Amino acid sequence: MLYLLNKNFLREETEKYSEINNKKMRKRKIRIKDIAKLAGVSTGTVDRVLHNRGNVSEAARKAVEEVLEQVDYKPNIHISGLSLKKNYQITITTPTVSKGEYWESIHKGIQRALEEYENINVNCLIHTYNQYDIYSCRETFKEILEIPTDALIIGPTFKKETLYLTSELNKKSIPYVFVDSMVEQTSPLAFFSSNHYTCGYLMCKLITAIMRNPSDIGILQAVRIGDKSANTTILRKNGFDDYLKEKKQTNKVYRIPFSVLEPEKNDDLLSDFFHKHTDIGGIVVLNSRGNLIANYLAKNGINNIKLVCIDLTTPNIKALKNEYIDFLIGQNPERQGFMAMKTLIEFLIYRNPIQVENYMPLDILTKETIDYYQEFNI
Repeated sequence: MLYLLNKNFLREETEKYSEINNKKMRKRKIRIKDIAKLAGVSTGTVDRVLHNRGNVSEAARKAVEEVLEQVDYKPNIHISGLSLKKNYQITITTPTVSKGEYWESIHKGIQRALEEYENINVNCLIHTYNQYDIYSCRETFKEILEIPTDALIIGPTFKKETLYLTSELNKKSIPYVFVDSMVEQTSPLAFFSSNHYTCGYLMCKLITAIMRNPSDIGILQAVRIGDKSANTTILRKNGFDDYLKEKKQTNKVYRIPFSVLEPEKNDDLLSDFFHKHTDIGGIVVLNSRGNLIANYLAKNGINNIKLVCIDLTTPNIKALKNEYIDFLIGQNPERQGFMAMKTLIEFLIYRNPIQVENYMPLDILTKETIDYYQEFNI
């Protein structure tokens, strides 16, 4: 059922990208000479209004502006006529998109950028993979390499598979941009991500500050097919461990397993964990599934364990408001997606130098502040 839901939701997301492309095609039919004809002025007058060059009567300006508003024309004065005529194909590959979850926010940001650059003919192909299945990732990346493309936006999960994909792209001189994380030994045009090491360091600082001491700490981590941790999880765990070492904390840390692919097993996995570990004072969730442990604690009346989680997913926000999560960290995923697509489009047009490292701010949210938070504000 979960797979069918994700599949249907992905179809909806694909249709959104198609609709953006269709809107662009409809709007490109509105040319300067069409606007001039509708406004009853010359093409030169329209050009002067669009570029604010003066020498236009008030009546002519008003006539042109009324037509521009009616046809919803959005010129970009920085883009050449040649760029307007050229077709660009950009491939987007990320983990599966689910409604209300982290990767949906990144795709929303990408869509907003496409809408902002609607005069540019960009066709997007979406190829998602199961981030909990290394073999799904490998198969998707192999398929992508068979498709002609001008550039890629990559949401990486597994390091080895990402290195394979990017090495092949480098051979073909195809530019790519990362969202969500940077992978070492690669050469992206740019990456847009939070600093995951700092994130893990921060999460450890928060949990040790609010939990009862001395007590043990649990870290919720996914069971993945192929038994490989996500790149982001590895980096956060490194930051977490380093904080404990630097502060000479003696808390014992235990891994709490859970399964996304077989959620019916999670109650048994968690019950077994808490039966064996009776002195857990705090739990950190290094991925977006914090609501899973929050729901378990609430359902079983466990209220003496503090919880620090990441990502402003719909279920996580609900758990935060219900005080099952104490702190929730936001990574600005919509802005990541927006900036990734904006950067690629502008690079394809101008070929200007690009800033490679682009770290997003980490926002610490509580029940009291979540309603005032705007994750995406361009």
